[in-house]
Amino acid sequence: MDIAMKIKHENKLKAALLTALPVVVGALSAAIAGDMSKQNYVQPPFSPPAWVFPVVWTVLYLMMGFASYLVYRDCDYLLNDAMKCFFYQLFVNFSWSIVFFRFEFYTAAVVVLAALLLLTIGTTVQFFGVNKTAGKLMIPYIIWLVFALYLNIGVAVLNR
Repeated sequence: MDIAMKIKHENKLKAALLTALPVVVGALSAAIAGDMSKQNYVQPPFSPPAWVFPVVWTVLYLMMGFASYLVYRDCDYLLNDAMKCFFYQLFVNFSWSIVFFRFEFYTAAVVVLAALLLLTIGTTVQFFGVNKTAGKLMIPYIIWLVFALYLNIGVAVLNR
């Protein structure tokens, strides 16, 4: 295998790994959170059906994972500021479903989700500074987090 083929293969592997990472983190979080389909709480208006959440989250995880690959590819080292922000928000993202579903701490989950939103906005700004496409790929995630924050606040208020 010549050097160009080896580099091309390594880039595809890195792209696949970084794209899959958020999906794996989300699946692990869901496993720890427990049965998320049982919804023993009052939901706010405009709550989508339960099947929407895993579909949307999978798409968002793939988009943010690919965005992280684009940033990684365009930087000289893995742990640049943009990637640090990405990993911080991914950890907080991991934590939210555990706080909300496993422990049913709805108000605490609002705080976690608000922190996640702020970290994701910071990550997106950092991503835009490295790769415009990566930044754009994060925008649907921010929009979804705003909607999720509305839903979480609604659950916290309606289930006191």
